[in-house]
Amino acid sequence: MDGGTPVTGEAPSDDALLVLFANGEAQAARELTARLGPRVFSVALRVLGDRAEAEDVAQEAMLRLWRMAPEWQPGQAKVSTWLYRVAMNLCLDLKRRRRGGSVNIDDVPEPPDPGQSAPEQLQDRARADALQAALMTLPDRQRQAVVLRHIEDLPNPEIAGIMDISVEAVESLTARGKRALAAALAGRRAELGYSDG
Repeated sequence: MDGGTPVTGEAPSDDALLVLFANGEAQAARELTARLGPRVFSVALRVLGDRAEAEDVAQEAMLRLWRMAPEWQPGQAKVSTWLYRVAMNLCLDLKRRRRGGSVNIDDVPEPPDPGQSAPEQLQDRARADALQAALMTLPDRQRQAVVLRHIEDLPNPEIAGIMDISVEAVESLTARGKRALAAALAGRRAELGYSDG
């Protein structure tokens, strides 16, 4: 026996893993990073539109999580909510610093589905690129709300906590964002392979 954490049938909660890390268990950090890191990166990528910047944001958000781990109070907030909020703030800070810069959406690759034909993969890529381009036209707060609600599938109360706004404000931002996306993509339905029948 290695004397580590006993193996049980249930995966430990994010709270439990953070407490274990704070108590010196490196494996807990690896598990929490594997669980939350890709989600934070995905959100940052959708908000920023730049893979390298999204990687930097995800890494910085995780570092901040490790630094605050000793002070974490289990049960007061969800670890993921705290982490999303930090990532959103880092994204906003980065966007403020780079105002006027351009975003190259060709640097945002979508992994192809190996079960699809080449034309289907190209169609999916065109759709993903079109969505990313349309997302980048939204105001920052609308884009954040839309990404968290409709891409990350988080509930409105959790988004409200992440963005530090009311649930009603989340609903308003996502509704306006969806309308803007629909308008931006409306003229491209046929080009993107969507039929109206």
